[in-house]
Amino acid sequence: MALLAGKSHSALPRLAAFCAIACLIFLRGGNASGAITPGGVWFDNRGQQIQAHGGGILKVGDTFFWFGEDRSQGLDPNKRYVSCYASKDLVHWTFRNQVLKLSDPENFGAGWLIERPKVFYNATTKKYVLYAHIDDGTYKVARVAIAISDTVDGDYRYLKSFRPLGLESRDIGQFIDDDGTAYLIFESRPTRGFLIARLSPDYLDVEKQMSFVPARLEGGALVHYQGLYYVIGSHMSGWSPNPNVYATATSLEGPWTQFKDIAPPAAKTFHSQSSTLLTIPGTKTTAVVFMADQWKPDDLWDSRYLWMPLRIGEGQLVLPEPRPWSIDIQTGETKY
Repeated sequence: MALLAGKSHSALPRLAAFCAIACLIFLRGGNASGAITPGGVWFDNRGQQIQAHGGGILKVGDTFFWFGEDRSQGLDPNKRYVSCYASKDLVHWTFRNQVLKLSDPENFGAGWLIERPKVFYNATTKKYVLYAHIDDGTYKVARVAIAISDTVDGDYRYLKSFRPLGLESRDIGQFIDDDGTAYLIFESRPTRGFLIARLSPDYLDVEKQMSFVPARLEGGALVHYQGLYYVIGSHMSGWSPNPNVYATATSLEGPWTQFKDIAPPAAKTFHSQSSTLLTIPGTKTTAVVFMADQWKPDDLWDSRYLWMPLRIGEGQLVLPEPRPWSIDIQTGETKY
């Protein structure tokens, strides 16, 4: 390797050290300083790009577990995968397991899929319950799938698929209310809307419709903040981004307000699609983080994540222009 022009031999160790530090920062997606960079390449503890697309987060003790679709290159094309990562600060993530490595369970045929996995913990049965959208290659099956595990990051066992409340279900979201009750959000195309439905006591079924929202939205997510429920959704435009919108209600049963944009419409949600609203209650404030995907349909493995703290309260919800930001998990305070 040729020496750099104008550099002495004694400068090389310092240059090498600088390059090593720069590489470390790059491998952490620019997060070595403790910042989350929306849309940046995000690497795990192994230096591999995080694969948790369309995912959600479950907190167990002081640890956050992030589940999502594993779209890595080189996987068995006959299987579908869900990966799990763990973090205590939402910045640095440790790969734990491919918690679901599933061969076609019900003869769905070529191109079958698993999308938008979400995990609940059932304190009564002490089981971790994974919900996901499962479908054939033409999106005509339209069911939810359920798998269970005794441990949060263990191997999940596939149980069944079904149509919740007898309705078609594609994109799903999860919500756990302040009283611990668990709900599924699912888009049902023939009804021209989406539903919020309560899970059964063991979380292995969908028990009761709480609300039907007559808006053709997918990527549904929900949060309860200072006495109001805020629901977010994405218009239906395939893999292409669009202006995501929100509505509010004082009860899960509605009525819901008219939908409004969460960001300037021309920004198309900064080229992202909603996935989850993550609540971080702290000693000083409660942060609500917008978790979204920036899809790359031709290279799904390289799809990115857009996370930003929302400005929320008194019926208003705004997604700020993405920029690097940090959060104090203890206090709930965010900086950007």
